[in-house]
Amino acid sequence: MTTAIAPVPQPAASTDRPTPLRAPTEHALVCRLADQFGADWITPDTLAAFTVRGGDQVLFFSGDPVRFPEGLDVAVVLPELQKAFPGRFSVGVVRREGEDEVARRYGAQRWPSLVFLRDGQYVATVAGMLDWTDYVEQVGRALATPASRPPIALVSGHGAASGCH
Repeated sequence: MTTAIAPVPQPAASTDRPTPLRAPTEHALVCRLADQFGADWITPDTLAAFTVRGGDQVLFFSGDPVRFPEGLDVAVVLPELQKAFPGRFSVGVVRREGEDEVARRYGAQRWPSLVFLRDGQYVATVAGMLDWTDYVEQVGRALATPASRPPIALVSGHGAASGCH
């Protein structure tokens, strides 16, 4: 006598699944900032909610890890900078797909970059990977600098109409 085995019922696909913490475009070392060190994920749509919290904040623009591998080094150093300046600043990791749009707002033109804000206002940008002592010096300087206007991003005249000629 053969016994038929009934198939195991599969759960119905849910449409109200939570959004994953990681985007497929983010490298594991960048994700580590949010997963292990409490950094916020920033998109153009979430930037205002992050900056309205006030205080000193750092936006981290890592860039494409293939084109800008030093972005991964900065992702490792950033928690150490927070330890060197305990409680002084929170971190927002700008998702790669929104980096260009958020960077334009603060005049950031180089990857990787740390853009310092105070109460939502631009303070300074620290670009590239630096030696530890240079990082500590520049972060300390940024934390002591008053807020100002962000730098104006320079744009090539090739694509824009110019009234000069």
